[in-house]
Amino acid sequence: MDKQTQARFADLLEANRRIIFKVANTYCRNPADREDLPQDIVTQLWRAFPRFDSGRKFSTWMYRIALNVAISFVRSSSFRGQHTVPLDEAPQNVSSPTSRLGESDEKIRRLYEFIDQLDELNRALALLYLDECSYRDIADVLGITETNVATKIGRLRQRLARDLLAPNEK
Repeated sequence: MDKQTQARFADLLEANRRIIFKVANTYCRNPADREDLPQDIVTQLWRAFPRFDSGRKFSTWMYRIALNVAISFVRSSSFRGQHTVPLDEAPQNVSSPTSRLGESDEKIRRLYEFIDQLDELNRALALLYLDECSYRDIADVLGITETNVATKIGRLRQRLARDLLAPNEK
């Protein structure tokens, strides 16, 4: 890459860096893994940048790569079983849309627990939804239709209400 392209990549990366850390915090509970995963994501972004279509939103492209790298990271045999951390050691200082609403630490902990139990696609969907991405952007990142996004979000919200918001009614 020429210097101009490198500078453009660096600027775009800096402007959207929070995406990397949100993905890492969503997929990793172990502090060492939360340090390693962002490096892997940036490496893959760098490798893929020459193929980035500037007619599309950088953040959407970045989410797609970051989520794919995170899912591969979680699936890797070196990760499985070696880096599990009890949920009560989950990061407490992660900024999320729910923390802006003034919800208690207990509700945030339960939300993390709920998200941790989701399969890879629904975990990514929840992350993007909580980051207030549009249905179109979510569909672009996940490679599904906007209608499918709406359906899956509706189902997730129902599960959330059933499992998280009304646990005493079981």
